[in-house]
Amino acid sequence: MKNNYSNKTKVLVDCHVFDGKAQGTTTYLKGIYSELFQDVNILFYLISFHPDTLKSIFGQRENVIYLKYPSKNKFKRLLFDIPSIIKKHSIDFAHFQYIAPPIKKCKYIVTIHDVLFLDYPKFFPLAYRIKNKILFYLSAKKADFVLTVSEYSKERLIQHFKLQNIYVTPNAVDAVYFDSYNKAAIQKRVFEKHKIQNYFLFVSRREPRKNHLNLLKSFVIDGYYKKHQLVFVGSKDIQDVAFEKYFSSLSRDIKKTVFFLEKVNSKELLSLTRGATISIYPSFAEGFGIPPLESIAANIPTICSNKTAMSEFTFMKDFLFDPNSIDEISQKISFAISQFSVEEIREKVKSKYSWKISATVLGNILKNN
Repeated sequence: MKNNYSNKTKVLVDCHVFDGKAQGTTTYLKGIYSELFQDVNILFYLISFHPDTLKSIFGQRENVIYLKYPSKNKFKRLLFDIPSIIKKHSIDFAHFQYIAPPIKKCKYIVTIHDVLFLDYPKFFPLAYRIKNKILFYLSAKKADFVLTVSEYSKERLIQHFKLQNIYVTPNAVDAVYFDSYNKAAIQKRVFEKHKIQNYFLFVSRREPRKNHLNLLKSFVIDGYYKKHQLVFVGSKDIQDVAFEKYFSSLSRDIKKTVFFLEKVNSKELLSLTRGATISIYPSFAEGFGIPPLESIAANIPTICSNKTAMSEFTFMKDFLFDPNSIDEISQKISFAISQFSVEEIREKVKSKYSWKISATVLGNILKNN
């Protein structure tokens, strides 16, 4: 085995994020490395505490080796497990999300998806801000290559950490979202499982930064609840006191039109997206913002906040709104309901947001350094 692999570039990918719930980092790693695996001159070592989960996600390939962390403890993983594994397997590059080990045994690649907590401190706990400012900064300075997912995040990293040579590897849309489907059949299946129909969809974990409150207010104030339902897909990460207080004040009849779905797998999320009347993404701040692109790919009328990284979605200009304005959200909802086709911007999403593009950026780093 040693002789077969001796002339290959060896890349260790820290995949501990797959041991928890699905999130943006898992989508990013799955998308970019599924493309990179096609390069047989690179040997990939994917490591987590549950390597069988990784195998079920990435599949079996000749140039992919799955490893298991000895410990679930994040401090042991960073301080002892990773440096030891890098040395044992003679790793050339190690790729981390946000935080890299302090002991460096090879070239480091660190993806920092955003530093929103520095620009929007009110949305993040103080301890989180202090800890991550230090850890992200030290990891970025230790890295040989820093990646991020949007030009917005790149500019903020330069501003806050004075970094140079940051590479943008944008998030992308899974090709399955562009596949054709039977809308009526999907809607029937979604209704049978969730008892929802003619619904507005918002896909995001629940926390104040995501702005569930203004969307709910628009849904109620303008009476959309009379003909539609509102579906929030995502787990509750940070308590949103204002949202919970407003929701509690609503009548029982209105509450019955609002649904909260958690622990939704990728297959079910695809169905929920395809079955929606419209998709809405009212977030105040994002390092990227993948759900609106996915719903556009699925041919669903979509409206989106125009703040932070989402301001880069210029092809969506008629579908963008100020998330601080409930009136503007309502106007765009009305527009989206009557807008039956997003075909033109759908093609722009398909050409611009591809994992091949991001994989090429990372692949060139691995080949040329």
